[in-house]
Amino acid sequence: MVNEILFWLLAAFALLGGIGLITSRSPIYCVLYAIVSFFCLAGLFLTLGAEFLAVIQIIVYAGAIMVLFLFVIMLLNLSEEDMEARDMTTGRAFAYILGLVFLAELLYAFGSFPELGIAYTGPFTGKVEPLGEQLLTQYLFPFEMISVVLLAALMGAMAIAKKHKA
Repeated sequence: MVNEILFWLLAAFALLGGIGLITSRSPIYCVLYAIVSFFCLAGLFLTLGAEFLAVIQIIVYAGAIMVLFLFVIMLLNLSEEDMEARDMTTGRAFAYILGLVFLAELLYAFGSFPELGIAYTGPFTGKVEPLGEQLLTQYLFPFEMISVVLLAALMGAMAIAKKHKA
């Protein structure tokens, strides 16, 4: 009972952190909302008995990647005028269209590969070896798709960081 309440509480905070990430106009607040979401996801992994994934979530995402994003944002030193100049309506419409196309691709991929939604059903021993074996055999396609999404995020960060000539 307590585990279920904790699960729903952490899920609600992760969802609120994601909504805050999308709706916040300050890049620093966006990073902080993302860190909140990552810690809540680590808590969700703990409630599901996946301690290894919880620790990796904190070390890799909340620790390394978000700190890197925070340092990049601080080094860019974006002023309010820069943020308002980048608020283009055509760029925003293009981003929404690309987001819808990406969502359609995800729905198609999950419909074409029904085994992607199946969780690991083997005996849980608490070791990393079965997780790695499943990740690099049965779940190789989603694992590689994550690299494509990270590459797209890197290209987006480079496009944002590019200085616009007046």
